[in-house]
Amino acid sequence: MRSPSDPPVNEKARKPERALSREDRLKAALKANMARRKAQARARTAEDAAGKTENEE
Repeated sequence: MRSPSDPPVNEKARKPERALSREDRLKAALKANMARRKAQARARTAEDAAGKTENEE
């Protein structure tokens, strides 16, 4: 028999879903961070290329 202090059966089943949703959130955050870093790197490369052509003229 179940104790009144035990969580309902539904909550036990939800815990893996929470872990998956946390993993999904982390995956999405990592993907956004990588995209932002790539955009920054592209912008820096474009600035460097523009700076070189201005100095060469």
